[in-house]
Amino acid sequence: MTVAESFTPLHDPARDADNWTPPLDQAIARARKVLDEKAQANIHDQDAMIRAAVSLDYVLRDLLDALDKEDGQ
Repeated sequence: MTVAESFTPLHDPARDADNWTPPLDQAIARARKVLDEKAQANIHDQDAMIRAAVSLDYVLRDLLDALDKEDGQ
């Protein structure tokens, strides 16, 4: 199996559908916490970079969803 055949996107709306959106203050606090945690990751450690990308993807999506909800979207 090649890398292209085993491709799984970081985010798949069908797979990752989440019906809960955190309140904006919680989403902001969580985003700041994860950003501070992942700032310490070793850029030469592939596993650490993958974990950072996934964690930051989750909190960014939650933050944007909370902002959209706040704006009535």
